[in-house]
Amino acid sequence: MADEELIRAAAHGDRDAFAALAGPRIDRLFATATLILRDRGHAEDAVQEALVRAWRDLRTLREPQRLDAWLRRLLVNACRDESRRGRRHESNIRLLPDHDRPTSDSSNALADRDAIDRGLRALSTDHRAVIVHQYYLGLSLPEIADALDIPIGTAKSRLHHARLALRQAIGPESQRSEGHIA
Repeated sequence: MADEELIRAAAHGDRDAFAALAGPRIDRLFATATLILRDRGHAEDAVQEALVRAWRDLRTLREPQRLDAWLRRLLVNACRDESRRGRRHESNIRLLPDHDRPTSDSSNALADRDAIDRGLRALSTDHRAVIVHQYYLGLSLPEIADALDIPIGTAKSRLHHARLALRQAIGPESQRSEGHIA
């Protein structure tokens, strides 16, 4: 069945139709949530919540051809909710002390990935969502605005401020490690 037929069937309570719609999209939703939340457990909860909302609200989807954008919007909202819940329950325990972290002997890619990860963690959920949609999902600004349910000017502004914050967050660390890498 085509997505539009599956949407109609799922909106009328057909669980198999909903599973056929959601199944191929779950990995992408989980990857997006993991990038936004930076935690697999929280990402799983956000995806589950987004899918529950999708099942519950599928009848409100006016444009079936925009299912993916609608699901991304539900996911980002679920990520925001999960982030708020996570902050209330987040612990400050570090599993590895700084002296046990990989040194500059490890690959440059690992050091870069670690710096980016730290930088992304320093961003707000809204800024992370814009960065993830732009750089990891490859969406255009109009698509990002649609996915986040914000005006395009707001998407552009958030992306600009997110880039600045990300540069600031990883800047001092990357400058310190440049002496070791070069």
